[in-house]
Amino acid sequence: METLVTSKIHTQNLTEPNQWQVWNRWEKILFRIAFIFIFLLIIPVTTDWYSKAISSKTVFAFLNNLTGYRPNFYSLQTPSGRWGIGAYATWGVALIVALLGASIWTFIARKSKRTNYNTLYYWLRVAVRYRIAIGIIAFGFLKLYPMQMPDPSISNLDTNFGDYNTYKIYWQIVGVSIWYEIVLGLVEIVAGVLLFFRGTVAIGAVLVAGVLYNIAHANFAYDGGVHVYSSFFVLLSLFLLIQYVPNLWRLLILKKEVTPNYYYPPLKTKKQRSIFYSTKYAFVIVFTIIFAYLRYDVHYHVGQLKEPITPGLPNAAGYYNVTEFKLNGKLLPFNPLDSVRWRSVVFERWSTLIYQVHKPFSISLANGTPNPKDIDRSYELAGIAGGRRFLYYTIDHKTQNLILQDKNRPSRDEDGPGKKNKSKEKVVKEQKLVWHFKRDGKNRIILSGLNDRKDSLYVVLDKVDRKFASKLDRSELKFNK
Repeated sequence: METLVTSKIHTQNLTEPNQWQVWNRWEKILFRIAFIFIFLLIIPVTTDWYSKAISSKTVFAFLNNLTGYRPNFYSLQTPSGRWGIGAYATWGVALIVALLGASIWTFIARKSKRTNYNTLYYWLRVAVRYRIAIGIIAFGFLKLYPMQMPDPSISNLDTNFGDYNTYKIYWQIVGVSIWYEIVLGLVEIVAGVLLFFRGTVAIGAVLVAGVLYNIAHANFAYDGGVHVYSSFFVLLSLFLLIQYVPNLWRLLILKKEVTPNYYYPPLKTKKQRSIFYSTKYAFVIVFTIIFAYLRYDVHYHVGQLKEPITPGLPNAAGYYNVTEFKLNGKLLPFNPLDSVRWRSVVFERWSTLIYQVHKPFSISLANGTPNPKDIDRSYELAGIAGGRRFLYYTIDHKTQNLILQDKNRPSRDEDGPGKKNKSKEKVVKEQKLVWHFKRDGKNRIILSGLNDRKDSLYVVLDKVDRKFASKLDRSELKFNK
């Protein structure tokens, strides 16, 4: 019978470079490549980022800009460049630069007597740890509150499954499972905090790699567009774990005694220790406690959300059948294939009106990021087809008019990574519709006014008490026995 021996793990931290064995030539070359490659991915090297950081109007805006940094050296303007392998073009550019830089570095250092890069390796690991930590903690608070994937709106619940873009299906599933989203956010925050401390780096890196790998492949499967950013954290986490692989192999596979020897720079004076620990814990407090408060304040007090917050028409939220529809005074009977007559209307709790008609509208492929203005909050319409037009409106109670604007403007969608179609925004922004509304009883609303083509409309809407499974209590659900 094979005898298994449980060995103690002795830990020895070495603080002097000469205590370490000499690195061979290929170890030095690989480190140089990795150093330059990772440096390009985690440190902003473009003036645009610094301009944006300097122009930040609030502390939260500055911190959010820092935690959410994503390098973008080159973007392929193709479907693959947005949702597929082509989106990793920036990594390819960084790797090419790293190979060239490492070649030059190797040539310059060919006569150097330096035996290793332990100190540089240590500080690179510190930079990677903190970059992962602040990024994943920021990600986590979005889910913990939770705001990254909100609960589906009325119009989204009414949307046929086949009218969803794949990524919106994924978002809606997570949005319905609110406690899953909260727990996922909590795990991300805990993993990030673990990376701040040297003794828990391995555990934190394993958690980040596992959680973010799941997010990365889900975004590949559902065309979510966040696969590169989530893969970025997986890559950096694996880099951190490389240091532990030899000892884990020796302990778990070879079943031999292990004495981990991990180098860190010595803090020889009290002043050095004071500066080091005060900087470290200030950093930890800023990106945990303070950032948590600021994120909460921005979402729930300032109201920078993915969904609008301005209340809609009082007591109007719900699904409506179009009972009567007149165009230029002519009554149009119900016809599901009519490209003019509306099929149905939804009033959201907030100031959005959606009507459905047998007519194609451009589909927003934006990620629906939080915005300060309701009209710019596109999460509710992102990834939705099926002939739905989303209109933002304000209410003039004196004249009983709704002033409406199309939310799905070309300028609001993403033309490509980091691009906005500003040329169209000014033109479309001026197009407004004015519809008079009249309440005829509790469940009837009558709209009248002009459409985009200046044709007169007269629409009678009757509210329908629709039940959606995700909104029902378990006692209200009927199961076949």
